[in-house]
Amino acid sequence: MSYVKVIPIEFNHCDPAGIVFYPRYFEMTNSVVENFFADVVGYPFSRMHNEATNGVPTVRIVCDFRAPSRLGDKVPFRLTVTSIGRASLGLRIVAGDEGDVRLEAAITLVWIDRGKAASWPAEIRTILERELEKGEAA
Repeated sequence: MSYVKVIPIEFNHCDPAGIVFYPRYFEMTNSVVENFFADVVGYPFSRMHNEATNGVPTVRIVCDFRAPSRLGDKVPFRLTVTSIGRASLGLRIVAGDEGDVRLEAAITLVWIDRGKAASWPAEIRTILERELEKGEAA
């Protein structure tokens, strides 16, 4: 099981050819991560950045662009937790449907507190471990 967010491809995502300009995919994947933390983890970015001293910066992205997305497409982005370290989190994001994959990305985030890597808080780690188990079962 994965977290899914459908993103409609808008004019601002596209180049003059009407297809997604590849850097825009990184904005979309970040949006999926941000929504995952709000919807599933229960710890939205607004809380991290406005009320606390935390964050989850991206430290690594490996991305394969498989097929173009075009203006007007509605693309499902599926996020799966693939690993959890002391401070790191591995994610896989696949954009598109089976047989029509547009993008595959492996992303590593790091939990920080006051600008330095820190251990995941227990309540967040518990949720992420549950998501990891769901991903392994799929």
